Amino acid sequence: MSRINFYVLLVALLLHILFVTALAEDAIPADITVAADGGGDFTTVQQAIESIPDDNGNRIIIFIKDGVYNEKVRIDASYITLRGQSRAGTRIEFSQGSEEYARRSDKLGVAVVNINGNDAVLENLTIRNTHGVIGPHAFAVLGRGDRTVIVDCNVFSDGADTLSLWRGDIGRYYHARLNIRGSVDFVCPRGWCYMTDCTFYEVNPNAEAAIWHDGSKNQDMKFVLRNCRLDGVDGWILARHHHDAQFFLLDCKFSEAMRDRQPKRVIYPLDNSTPTEANIRRNKELDKTNIWGERMYYFNCHREGGDYPWHADNLSSAPGSPKPEQITAAWTFAGTWDPEQSNGPTIEKVEVHADHIDVIFSENVTVKGKPRLVLQGDDYANYRSGSGSNTLVFDVSKSQEVKVDSFDLHGGVIIATQAAAVIREANLSLPQPPG
Repeated sequence: MSRINFYVLLVALLLHILFVTALAEDAIPADITVAADGGGDFTTVQQAIESIPDDNGNRIIIFIKDGVYNEKVRIDASYITLRGQSRAGTRIEFSQGSEEYARRSDKLGVAVVNINGNDAVLENLTIRNTHGVIGPHAFAVLGRGDRTVIVDCNVFSDGADTLSLWRGDIGRYYHARLNIRGSVDFVCPRGWCYMTDCTFYEVNPNAEAAIWHDGSKNQDMKFVLRNCRLDGVDGWILARHHHDAQFFLLDCKFSEAMRDRQPKRVIYPLDNSTPTEANIRRNKELDKTNIWGERMYYFNCHREGGDYPWHADNLSSAPGSPKPEQITAAWTFAGTWDPEQSNGPTIEKVEVHADHIDVIFSENVTVKGKPRLVLQGDDYANYRSGSGSNTLVFDVSKSQEVKVDSFDLHGGVIIATQAAAVIREANLSLPQPPG
């Protein structure tokens, strides 16, 4: 490469970094800023989180400036967004092995980031468990909330169960453009999970699998990987399951180092030797959560250096024989949640009362700032309450009949409260009267 081309690429890279940083700062304004150097509202992420009540009903955005935050984090409230200034520069790191945690636990949890609330969003940052031992459990993210979204993040550990979202009864999770590293079963959702454009790296040459799924609570539960690349040390193994599982892999790439071992249910002992009485008891227990058979479906998945027969296209054999184009995030969650939708909440009804006006939206919304309604006759109705619900209340200052003409955000914004891959601003078009 010539020196000129090198500098052109360098300048382009720097401009890209500045652009991404600007996007993070110029998106919907943050409610709280964390800066390790003292230039924000708090110096630690956990301090910022603890300032939010557990019964929070609004989308709260915590902007984390670049820096290394050597701490563990616990999110108990719902509707919390952790937004880093830059993916590589904003780093939440802590050394925590699960065995050490069992001997000396704390209130924060066994992972670096522990998510207990619903509708959490993590974006544009790095989460790393620095325990550094290959093999034993060392969680980077452990979640027990519903509708968890993680996008544009690095999630690293050298131990098992790096990314563990375990709301097994109703859990729904969405991930996009992640870079993940770990040991045994290092991505292991319980429930429904959709991942797209992610990269995986297995660090453990003795690991029995990279990915794992528990879909035993509902026959529809599924783990979908779309356009992902999976790699690892020589001889890494793709997948396994202890309980009923359902995998869909579409347009995925496997490195040449992947071992020729078809994913299957775990039967003890792992080395296929004569089972002990303890092995027999464990297998019988697992029989109770393995009733729907092996469900592993592929479409257009290829291994560098040549394909193995077991990952040939078989999507047509899945329940309902779905077409590849049908397998979206919305399909994964059976229409109960579409984290990829971009349309915001809409106004369904406007009700005028004697002293206030109710504006009813199609879903719960969060108010940032002090919006107002423009009334016919050059008057305004100022926002009173309702953020976090589907009904916003505006004060009426005069008793005669009023008519709403339009919305004036007044420098603020109204957004969807529910977690999604992007911030969804409300559509403030007023509903038209019948006829």
